[in-house]
Amino acid sequence: MKEVAPGLKLVIPQLIVGLGNPEPKYERTRHNIGFAAVDNIANMWQTSLSENRKFKAEFGEGRGIKSDKIYLLKPLTYMNKSGQAVRAVLDWYKLPPNSVLIIYDDMDLPMGRLRLRLSGSAGGHNGMKSAIAHLGTQEFPRLRIGIGKPKNAGAESRDPNTISHVLGKFSPTESQLMTQVLKLVVEAVELSMRQGIEKAMSLYNNRSVSLPENWV
Repeated sequence: MKEVAPGLKLVIPQLIVGLGNPEPKYERTRHNIGFAAVDNIANMWQTSLSENRKFKAEFGEGRGIKSDKIYLLKPLTYMNKSGQAVRAVLDWYKLPPNSVLIIYDDMDLPMGRLRLRLSGSAGGHNGMKSAIAHLGTQEFPRLRIGIGKPKNAGAESRDPNTISHVLGKFSPTESQLMTQVLKLVVEAVELSMRQGIEKAMSLYNNRSVSLPENWV
């Protein structure tokens, strides 16, 4: 790993959180891509997730890239109360907010794109609004996964076309695309754990995934 300039400290995630809604009806929906990302990470790292009532979440504990402890979390409080579970884990393990990396869906990004940031607003995402409220700060890393906008989306978040898009399932072709995107997510998270969030930002924020036109 490259040395860090004096006075600078790498931001290394210790708690990886995927946002989504529980219940089978929400599985494989665009809004639950954060859950899918954590499931992929858990599978790659051979880390089992199980329900933890104290955290109101599915939770797993494993070893990171450098053999240090890493925690995986899928809040089961429904999207608009996601911050409760995140706060509970931070308090239990005495972790600072900037050790959290939250993964979630973003309509403002086209499908096939990722965007890592060290901090920022909720951007209208209810799960992130809850996380910011419970952590008391916007200063924590996040990884947004593009789900694109529906063609006839209105300006309001409660627009029927927007709701049906966000809570709708990926088409077969979109699912193939998202499989490739989730591989990038795992790579980006692993790099952030080795060399910090900023390094992962520099390599993955400009990456995009697309399928060949004749893909079936």
